[in-house]
Amino acid sequence: MMADSTGKYQNKILTIPNILSFFRLCLIPVIVWLYVGKQDYLWTLLILTLSGITDIVDGIIARKFNMVSNFGKAFDPVADKLTQMAMLFCLVSRFKYMMVPFVLLVVKEVFTGITALVSIKKTNTVKGAVWHGKLTTVSLYVMMALHVVWFNIPRTLSLILVGICIGIMLMSFIMYAMQNIKAIKNKSFDT
Repeated sequence: MMADSTGKYQNKILTIPNILSFFRLCLIPVIVWLYVGKQDYLWTLLILTLSGITDIVDGIIARKFNMVSNFGKAFDPVADKLTQMAMLFCLVSRFKYMMVPFVLLVVKEVFTGITALVSIKKTNTVKGAVWHGKLTTVSLYVMMALHVVWFNIPRTLSLILVGICIGIMLMSFIMYAMQNIKAIKNKSFDT
């Protein structure tokens, strides 16, 4: 099922990486139910970890088997961000200050999503995630996992971890915004 060098998966929707992204979406209600309903933090962590692993695996499969698709470039981050938002929202029940990274994530994703859509429309190019986006994802998952599993995490350590995560998110937000705005401006000057 390998693609040839012409990239026959570029416009496909039903690919293994996209199915894994859909599976990740299906895990969101399970994560919320385990955390809020059952208050089973170990199982929450295990399902959150499974979600993170599928994110890594779908990227590896997409690149290794040339299954990178335009749909996947857009759908994969949506599955990631919805998972992160759901977990952060769950954590707000125990750590009220988790509302700060939650709101920042929502604002970041709405703004970068809109500018990315305009950029795609203007340039006819769908861009994938870059290093700072991946760093944001890793920092969010590490911070969330520690707060899920370490029920009595010291407040100072918790605030430091959340602060580091917010700093990385802000850096990524600014870099994505600059990248998308630059693409929009450059293309509008070309037309």
